[in-house]
Amino acid sequence: MLQAFRVYRAAEVAMRRRTRESMSMGENELLVLRYLLKAAGQNRQVSPSELTRYLGVSTASTTAIVDRLEKTGHVVREPHPTDRRSIFIVATAESDAEVRATLGSMHSRMMAAVVDMTPEESAAVIACLSRLQDAVDQVDPHPVGAGAANGSRGESGND
Repeated sequence: MLQAFRVYRAAEVAMRRRTRESMSMGENELLVLRYLLKAAGQNRQVSPSELTRYLGVSTASTTAIVDRLEKTGHVVREPHPTDRRSIFIVATAESDAEVRATLGSMHSRMMAAVVDMTPEESAAVIACLSRLQDAVDQVDPHPVGAGAANGSRGESGND
């Protein structure tokens, strides 16, 4: 089962790479765009500082990402309605359409792959994925006593 998840994950990573290439974006740019589109769907405004926290990068890096996305017409900076010193970052309608065109058929194929699952099958998959998430969330990046031996098991940063 873990091998099946690894194979799926590799396919998903490859799909994300192809998506970034087709949209001429880096990983963080695509993450920002998807985050902004999700926020827009929730009628929520996003500040640059929220993007910084979401990405876990510096303020300067966030500014550079937003600058690139603005230059390519994917986002706009809008003034805060009550605070002249603040702005919100908003994905453009064209950007929304491009993401839908790029990812829409893939999402449809994914939905078709799971639509006929029984409630019990869905519950089992969700429970398994939740346990796997808990397992990887508990990984200590610097385990006590970790030496070169741990890095030689053939595992890569892709797991």
